[in-house]
Amino acid sequence: MANAMKGWSWVRNISSIASRVYFFIILLQIPLFRISCRAGMCTTPLHVTSCQLIGSQSFPEGAVKALLFPGAIMHGLVKNMTVPSWDKLLNIYNLPDVKEASAVVDLQRLEVLVGSYFSVAGAIIGLLKPGRMSMFGTLLVIWGLVKEGILRKPVNSDPSRAVYVYPTMLIALICAFASVKYDVKKVIRSATARPVAKPMQNSAKSKLQ
Repeated sequence: MANAMKGWSWVRNISSIASRVYFFIILLQIPLFRISCRAGMCTTPLHVTSCQLIGSQSFPEGAVKALLFPGAIMHGLVKNMTVPSWDKLLNIYNLPDVKEASAVVDLQRLEVLVGSYFSVAGAIIGLLKPGRMSMFGTLLVIWGLVKEGILRKPVNSDPSRAVYVYPTMLIALICAFASVKYDVKKVIRSATARPVAKPMQNSAKSKLQ
């Protein structure tokens, strides 16, 4: 049993590492896709989620800025070695005008919107307790992108506004699946269980003989 526990301990380590990698992918806003949204074009689940939160005014604006700020700092340093201003943070993501924008754009892509919510929430919760929320969110986003790009076949002829999936989505998908925490002890018990042979009982016929 001890050897089995050691052999399966790497599963828990992979789950923790994958959860942290997924968290940084979401928080630092690594581009995963490109799709139309209320802010114009969104490339990350956090951007999609922020558009909905700011547009519906159901979440404090300061909290949304706090989620966006780490990624904005990274992108600012990578592009021109500058740190964006806190006051102008929403302007970088074209969020000030989403309150007046129609919500139809987001509702037409409901899978991407809901999946983005799950992805962001799963990335944050996964730091404390890895679970399946990130996996469900990522799968929902992928299904929404497939539905938008292939099944619906939009008539938009502008290549810059067409649905696109970046190769980093594959990394996010792998991390989302790997972050699922399995019950190692339960797996070991089921693997080491042995069937117990029951003693044969004499039949009524053998007693008569």
